[in-house]
Amino acid sequence: MRIGILGTGAMATTLGGAWVRAGHDVLVGGRDRTAAAATAARIGAAGHGTPADGAAYGDLVLIAVPADAAPGLAKEFGGTLAGRTVIDCTNPVVPTDDGLTLTTGGTTSIARRMAEAAPGAHVVKAFNLCHESIWTLPRPVFEGAPLAVPFCGDDPGSLDLLAGLVTSMGCTPMPCGGLSRAAYLEATAVFAIGVWWSGAETRFAFPTPAEAPRTP
Repeated sequence: MRIGILGTGAMATTLGGAWVRAGHDVLVGGRDRTAAAATAARIGAAGHGTPADGAAYGDLVLIAVPADAAPGLAKEFGGTLAGRTVIDCTNPVVPTDDGLTLTTGGTTSIARRMAEAAPGAHVVKAFNLCHESIWTLPRPVFEGAPLAVPFCGDDPGSLDLLAGLVTSMGCTPMPCGGLSRAAYLEATAVFAIGVWWSGAETRFAFPTPAEAPRTP
């Protein structure tokens, strides 16, 4: 696949690197051309350029900028993004006295705001639940099972494209419904990050029913 990336931060770097390792052609686009060039060189990308270059590069585009800036960026390049699959990996979180919370209030999602800002684009929420360090692993496997990547969106073709991308990374696609469910993925991220920051493990709160004894 040809994948354009808008952003030069940690998620742009680690996800872009994972996609390069999986054999995809990646172009890094950033407003800071020096940072874009450095990120591209670090991950072995096919090239670098401006955000406009990243938006126009392929059928799939990752927007990896701070969550509150993502809808504005989608709107800025809405014409170029029309017809393309746009991945939103952001988490709209803010620390408060009561712990982490959503800047969206939980009634909408950044993915939905991006879709409204660029109505011709096919926005998919994905890759927001793991810390960026996970994407540096050659093949993420935990407790003997490949990492599952939840995602949601409204366009069937984009969901198929995303599933293929996830599979190419050695992970398991986990489709979670339409874009209306993106708010749930963002809320899940807020919960999980808060648990990790407290020093606990989210997996201990979600034992699989298959591990429970059968009902007599």
